[in-house]
Amino acid sequence: MEAMTPRLTWRKSSYSSSQGDECVELADLNGGIGVRDSKDPHGPKLVMDADEFAALVAALKR
Repeated sequence: MEAMTPRLTWRKSSYSSSQGDECVELADLNGGIGVRDSKDPHGPKLVMDADEFAALVAALKR
């Protein structure tokens, strides 16, 4: 089934350091956002819809 899984394009924030330490990566999903730890790309991932992601970002900014 892995072969049928579409490839996601993961990206880091432009604010991330060039060393790539302690970063999260984001991927656009159909109707949502994927979030993963850049140091563990094969590990667990979070999936949330756009409204949940916006609320998370707002809470982190506060």
